[in-house]
Amino acid sequence: MSKDSVLDCFRLDGRIALVTGASSGLGRHFAKLLARVGAQVLVAARRADKLDELVAEIEAIGGKAHALSLNVSDQASVVTCFDEAARIAGVPDIIVNNAGITVTKPLLEQGEDDWDRVLDTNLKGGWLVATEGARRMVAADKGGCIVNVASILGERVAGGVAPYAVSKAGLIQATKAMALELARFGIRANVLLPGYIATDLNQDFLGSPAGEKLRARVPGRSFGTPADLDGPMLLLASDAGRHMSGACLAVDGGHLVSSL
Repeated sequence: MSKDSVLDCFRLDGRIALVTGASSGLGRHFAKLLARVGAQVLVAARRADKLDELVAEIEAIGGKAHALSLNVSDQASVVTCFDEAARIAGVPDIIVNNAGITVTKPLLEQGEDDWDRVLDTNLKGGWLVATEGARRMVAADKGGCIVNVASILGERVAGGVAPYAVSKAGLIQATKAMALELARFGIRANVLLPGYIATDLNQDFLGSPAGEKLRARVPGRSFGTPADLDGPMLLLASDAGRHMSGACLAVDGGHLVSSL
């Protein structure tokens, strides 16, 4: 295979990608990434007006983007979002399930409301979006791929974020179930496991004394940046990863293999 052919495998020209939780952080980054390699991007969040700036940024680099309102934990909202996506662009070929939240406090202080908020968004929401998207792909007789964004905390655990860790562990297993049952329809499902990635949302913590202690436990002694997820995301979302399904891809500087 020539160099150009290898690079072409990562292109997404003609593809439609839906990115949830796109109003900030990694979701915003992933949306711009997919647009740069040719995808028409449908960016979704609870408030579509928060996405106007992102759409403008993508259009400024020659990409195509549309903003959609979406509450991932509400089935009716999910169905409406896909209806609107179909009206605007068509059935998505790529679904990036990125919407997620956490509540940080000790286990015994986590209440039912905390549990429901986190699990409804991170696990139920990911399930609703992925399965509705898959139904649309099957009905349109087209394959596609689902990339669920979990966390290394789905395979390890940390104090103060119990519902979050549970939700991400569940999302990993949900992805494997999707991979098994959707393969016959030409739909792949994989899960991306970021480690500690420095963003505007967490940079104060990561730069604090507590963050420095955390850095010392990473074998590479460094936190990642959003750009470190670009290659892995494109591998899972493009034809470069066409024989990958049910895979868990950790991007964590070796954190998962650090000694206990």
